[in-house]
Amino acid sequence: MPHIPSILTHFSPELILVVGMLLVLTYDLWVRGREGLQANLAIITTVLALVATLVLWVTMPGSHPVFEACGPGAKAGTCRPGAFISDDFTHFFRVLGLLGTLLVLISGQTYMRGRTAFKGEFYALVLSAVLAMNLMAGANDLIVIALAIEFLSITSYILTAFLRHDGLSIEGGLKYFLYGSITSAAMLFGMSYLLGIGGSTSVPALAAIARNPELAQVQGYANIMLPALALVLAGIAFKIALVPFHQWSPDAYQAAPTPVTAFLSVGPKAAGFAVLIRLFVGSFSSLSASWLGTMGLLCLLSMVVGNVAALTQGNVKRMMAYSSIAQAGYMLLGVVSLGGKTLMGLDSVGAVLFFILTYVFTNLGAFAVIIAVEQATGSAELGAYRGLMRRSPLLAVSLVVFFLSLVGVPPLAGFVAKFAVFGAAVTGGQVPLAVVGVLTGVVSVVYYFGVVREMFFGASEEGQPGPIRVGMGTTFVVLVALLMTLVVGLWPEPFITLANNVAHSIAPALQAAGGH
Repeated sequence: MPHIPSILTHFSPELILVVGMLLVLTYDLWVRGREGLQANLAIITTVLALVATLVLWVTMPGSHPVFEACGPGAKAGTCRPGAFISDDFTHFFRVLGLLGTLLVLISGQTYMRGRTAFKGEFYALVLSAVLAMNLMAGANDLIVIALAIEFLSITSYILTAFLRHDGLSIEGGLKYFLYGSITSAAMLFGMSYLLGIGGSTSVPALAAIARNPELAQVQGYANIMLPALALVLAGIAFKIALVPFHQWSPDAYQAAPTPVTAFLSVGPKAAGFAVLIRLFVGSFSSLSASWLGTMGLLCLLSMVVGNVAALTQGNVKRMMAYSSIAQAGYMLLGVVSLGGKTLMGLDSVGAVLFFILTYVFTNLGAFAVIIAVEQATGSAELGAYRGLMRRSPLLAVSLVVFFLSLVGVPPLAGFVAKFAVFGAAVTGGQVPLAVVGVLTGVVSVVYYFGVVREMFFGASEEGQPGPIRVGMGTTFVVLVALLMTLVVGLWPEPFITLANNVAHSIAPALQAAGGH
């Protein structure tokens, strides 16, 4: 049986989220129909979970299995590996997910206040989504992976369609659900084959089979394991919004409440990469010669389709959806370059983690501006940004900085992140993909600066001549994102060291891949 104090300690961030979610719902029942403090309760819960994660990270380094199963009289070392692992890798994605959610909650309070009476349900669902992301980050068992992905998917469907009076929101949520159902079925089908191969859902047990040449080749297990892993990859790629599993993304981004769009743009993407890296790099790197080609194709398609399709978008949220797809392609470039190194000392997986860290702050900063503009104008169309420089210099200048970082212009954080993944691609033997990444990055300048042109040179639409008043919450999020975008770009060393240390927490697979 699992040791209860160990669970309470190493699973404490998730337990805090569960308690906070229940408190939000209970409080909402008490103030139903009146303006309450549901958002503040959600923010406090997120902060407490973040503090608990940081305390664990600092005071209890190393890998700590949770829900480790042992039979009666089991000998030491014979227990089933923990279904959840609390380690540096898990903490990294816990912190990013909680920080991202905290910024979304702060910037989205005013937006949601006048749009729904179901505030308790909304904030409880957001906390549930963060809980699912944490579970994905530490999942060490196929059942936990499947349940966590489905948990996150279901909450995301509901949040996308949360504005029940808005037909577009309902349509976006329904499309999201239909696409998700198909990829979930494929993922579960692949997991069933992995269970049949290994007689276990434990990822370490399956990885041991993959590393055993007699089982993998003589008994023909590799011929079954690789298609099974491809089906599992489909489910993960759906959460990340990689092409061709991206079809839900533009409609869901456009239709969802904008704070939800901001959350979808970073949360599920980061959690999806956590599962992908732990599963494919941390456990099945011995089969990398077989799955790298498939991931390389997904990377290529995502960079090209995301950037090219964004050129024709007149809705800024929809444009950011395609931008997010392209950014996911750049992140995947680091995974495809397994074993590559950069001039900054980052290995390929460290480059991916560093990219995700910078992307969370840059993208959420951009969405904080989008939330403020939509709150003031009632529109997310390109025309809503005309004359923004005259109406709110802070928002206009900030959005330019965030777009420059997404493009990869020095000395901003996005430049260092792209330099890292492109450097890993070159040293990892993926020069053609690196060239495509650079070229598609140039393409992205066109659609980002289509918005910039409207902000600085477009005339304000009639009826929108006045200044935009930016709330304290939105101002705080914009300034925090600006600060991080500049600090990480100008002083990247501590963040590079952090990313490398986290990547090396799954070091056995990375060391084995070093000769790739």
